[in-house]
Amino acid sequence: MDLQRLTRKEEYVWQIEPHGQMRVPAVLFADESLVRDMDDKVYEQICNVAMLPGIVQAAYAMPDAHWGYGFPIGGVAAFDPEQGGVVSGGGVGFDISCGVRTLLTGLQYPAIEANKTRLADALFHRIPAGLGSTGQIHLNDAGMDAMLIGGADWAVEQGFGWQTDLARIEEQGRMPGADPDKVSAFAKKRQRNEMGTLGSGNHYLEVQRVSHIYHPSAARVFGLREDDVVVSIHCGSRGLGHQIGTEFLREMALGAAGQGISLPDRELACAPINSPTGQDYLGAMRAGINCALANRQIITHLTREVFAEVLPQAELQLLYDVSHNTCKEEHHRVEGKDRRLFVHRKGATRAFGPDHPDLPVELQPVGQPVIIGGSMGTASYILAGTKQSEQRAWSSACHGAGRAMSRHQAKRQWQGRSLVDELAERGILIRSPSMRGVAEEAPGAYKDVSAVVEVADQAGLAYKVARLEPVVCIKG
Repeated sequence: MDLQRLTRKEEYVWQIEPHGQMRVPAVLFADESLVRDMDDKVYEQICNVAMLPGIVQAAYAMPDAHWGYGFPIGGVAAFDPEQGGVVSGGGVGFDISCGVRTLLTGLQYPAIEANKTRLADALFHRIPAGLGSTGQIHLNDAGMDAMLIGGADWAVEQGFGWQTDLARIEEQGRMPGADPDKVSAFAKKRQRNEMGTLGSGNHYLEVQRVSHIYHPSAARVFGLREDDVVVSIHCGSRGLGHQIGTEFLREMALGAAGQGISLPDRELACAPINSPTGQDYLGAMRAGINCALANRQIITHLTREVFAEVLPQAELQLLYDVSHNTCKEEHHRVEGKDRRLFVHRKGATRAFGPDHPDLPVELQPVGQPVIIGGSMGTASYILAGTKQSEQRAWSSACHGAGRAMSRHQAKRQWQGRSLVDELAERGILIRSPSMRGVAEEAPGAYKDVSAVVEVADQAGLAYKVARLEPVVCIKG
């Protein structure tokens, strides 16, 4: 990206001044190297977001920002329904509520080292992964609707997990306002056999070792110690979320002109929040959020079963579950006034700071856990939200490393089998049904996650708590 087109406001904050049809500035959080490496499409897309009706304050791009559908991945924007604000399917993404949860095993790494291979094989055998993967749960119509309303709460009622898990999940495991009637029969059909599955792409289940503690007091609250073993699960709403996105983006694009909306890009198709289409999408999207929360809850249950067989001394308490493809109704202070806003986070993580009332009481002293997933074979991080982030970017942070090259480019440069062998030499066991998928997710195809996390920390979006190194990775 050409730095001449940006104004450097702070060391890690860059601004694109309003021009053309932009209603507000666009703000990028990055160091100079990350900005230079961002493709021009990020510039174009974040400026387009700033043109949408009812946008408040600014359009934001996180340090892992890269080209996406409509919004850049790593894009954040808030809209005021009382000022004609819109909801955009491209601002949420196709994998609705894709997110990460991290489980504490209570074990130190030496306790699992001898069982690493057995653990990798058992997890791969038990948890379906890959394109079109299906599980052992088959939902009828009534069961599907109950799941879409109940989310992780429904999953726990079905015996998939513990009641105590719910307090450590966004929205306590159940997104209010979900409306299964707004989800098409075809979307439900696509999901009927996919509950409890990882899917493909950048989704994974990873056994990790805590390699470094940056903030000892926050780590104690989170239950993290150096050399601890944790498990992180990254997946979303599978075929149902993709179908919801596909159908509503088409409807929004066709109806935009009739709503008086001039779209800078068809991929930013949107509808006024208070319109019938806007309300229908929110009902369907919230059902998609519940689908993802239920999916991660079921996978958690399967993971616990595997550990009970291989390492029965493990506990697997849930640290936190947070999504990064959502639109949430939230209250934020804007120029001294409380405003009801609809915050889009596309490839960006909610990062509430200390004392936020929506957090469990025991987490309020340090802020919300912010889980930043690495790419296969690289580190992941656990951060915590800051009060400063409320004003900086609607309490938002990055969600991962962000791609540096396309999947097609990655396949030309790497071979899956060679990557698996190279990572095994480093002590990282990869299990995947697709060597092509492994090549697409090569560590070198992503930005440096440590550089991305450092910017999030230095810019005040979230502060570093712990670094996690991969031990076993089950890839879709």
